[in-house]
Amino acid sequence: MKNKVVVVVGATGGIGSALTRKLAVAGARLVLVARNQGRLATLAEELSAEVAIVPTDITKPEQVEALFKQILAEFGQVDALVNAAGAGVMKPYSNLEPADLDAMLEVNLKGSFYTCQGAAELMQERKSGHICNVVGILGKHSMPMASAYCASKYAVVGFSKCMAEELKRFGVKFTLFYFGGVDSPFWDDVSLKVDRKKMLSPETAAEAIMYALAANPQAVPMEINIQPESHLFF
Repeated sequence: MKNKVVVVVGATGGIGSALTRKLAVAGARLVLVARNQGRLATLAEELSAEVAIVPTDITKPEQVEALFKQILAEFGQVDALVNAAGAGVMKPYSNLEPADLDAMLEVNLKGSFYTCQGAAELMQERKSGHICNVVGILGKHSMPMASAYCASKYAVVGFSKCMAEELKRFGVKFTLFYFGGVDSPFWDDVSLKVDRKKMLSPETAAEAIMYALAANPQAVPMEINIQPESHLFF
């Protein structure tokens, strides 16, 4: 990963921050993306690497467009994009409000799509690149109380696979990550009762992403599925 330009969306979250620390050690040039500038700045101060922080609301296409224009101006390329941002609403389907569904689709689906679009445009020109979408296990398996969340994540899988087909002739590869529950701040605002002690650690998830990013250029780890032993989907 030395000198590779890696854009981490959701950099201040549990998985994102664990990943940025590992990428910094590996010598990557980092672009950290999240909405909160203060948290981005705090994270950047911890990293011994070339780092740019770009506060961005990924649900706003004009902000995502500005993000990639800035990256191109400062770094000249994007070698990898990691989409680790996400939001969760866990309610019975009958209690879901239109605003709940809108929130899931705006962040999880549209935000990921906009960043993939921006990165893919730059990668296609260079005929090289790697897009990593952290989908979560609920993009592959259903669960009670998660109909809106699953809908948004299943949609991410759909557009990712379509984009992968369109972009493979340009040397752009996709990896989808189906992590089981990860003990991260994601769960702080989720009312669903869960045992976070039995979840995967953010470091475990980050190690899997590092593995995919460092794979041989001819190898395409298309899907990585890691779940805690206590809660397995088959």
